Amino acid sequence: MSDSPSPLADPHLLFDPAAGRRDVVVLGSTGSIGTQAIDLVLRNPDRFRVTALSAAGGRVGLLAEQARLLRVKTVAVAREDVVPALKEALGDQYGAEPMPEILAGPEAATELAASECHTVLNGITGSIGLAPTLAALRAGRTLALANKESLIVGGPLVKELARPGQIIPVDSEHAALFQALAAGTRADVRKLVVTASGGPFRGRTRAELADVRVEDALAHPTWAMGPVITVNSATLVNKGLEVIEAHLLYDIPFDRIEVVVHPQSYVHSMVEFTDGSTLAQATPPDMRGPIAIGLGWPQRVPDAAPAFDWTKASTWEFFPLDTEAFPAVDLARHVGTLGGTAPAVFNAANEECVEAFLAGRLPFTAIMDTVAAVVEEHGTPRSGTSLTVADVLEAETWARARARETAAQAAVEARA
Repeated sequence: MSDSPSPLADPHLLFDPAAGRRDVVVLGSTGSIGTQAIDLVLRNPDRFRVTALSAAGGRVGLLAEQARLLRVKTVAVAREDVVPALKEALGDQYGAEPMPEILAGPEAATELAASECHTVLNGITGSIGLAPTLAALRAGRTLALANKESLIVGGPLVKELARPGQIIPVDSEHAALFQALAAGTRADVRKLVVTASGGPFRGRTRAELADVRVEDALAHPTWAMGPVITVNSATLVNKGLEVIEAHLLYDIPFDRIEVVVHPQSYVHSMVEFTDGSTLAQATPPDMRGPIAIGLGWPQRVPDAAPAFDWTKASTWEFFPLDTEAFPAVDLARHVGTLGGTAPAVFNAANEECVEAFLAGRLPFTAIMDTVAAVVEEHGTPRSGTSLTVADVLEAETWARARARETAAQAAVEARA
């Protein structure tokens, strides 16, 4: 272990082990994480109470229904133009009853993140989740973190603010590591092992990946996810991002974080201890388990997610990662080691390249080639205590522009 302070996520360091019913703010309530979290809350009203919800604004009907079911005090939307539609939807749900307060605009979720509650669940997608993460930490809230971009693009900023044990990860891999780490001390840990499904192209060589189609990349064998995340799984960029997350959350050096391919996605990650023991956390694929850990730790929530039926035979397989066909994990380790704005450049460039691939403008293998070229051009990142949110946003803007330019050139060369 390094000599740095205790890790951001530590099952032994309970930032606030308050008993009784916990007040929760859910950011990104109409997305996948948010809707599953609300299902969990509604099934456990004695454990949790949601006081406020935020969403981007694309599904105001669902947001209004969630507000009524949960009887929240405040509802926030990022898009100010949908406020009239939201008021109408809330009126249909509440009738003559008093409606919740409405906040609107790009800062609305950040304002909610600092509001009075026990836990903030950040289920926002994208780097726009960084500001709410920082606001929740400043306000002293327990942060159930599903917004991985907060750590990827703003790692130094998050580490500067977070107290030991203040963050509980809401991600199948990092929730698995979190639980397995409870079995030993930090000095006992030899290695973190992050599992990957391998995506739809497991076993293919780089040459065999050259002509894959968009529909092939979106055919994930295990998880049903949005298109960007699904393509990230196909390139294994998602696993590279998770390696950076694991380093930041648990303060483990990159050379002691390994990725192994596990097609069944039953074992979500493992911790290898110094005595040779390896502890694996395993459940059927279902995000309600990690969400329950994020909201309820150190207590567990009964029947939060399905368990295995051990009366039925099953086979669990593990394979080494092919880093030649899937170079994303090694590149992520590189940018994670560089630190500063380098991970933000990696993430932003990848998002632009995935968009180009989905639009048919970029070949699949050119995604990582382009990201690597942008990262190399970025060079030495701005880092250290001088890093600001403005620095991160500036690096992202530059990376997106360079990725679009580089991807356009790669597409021209591919057609030549």
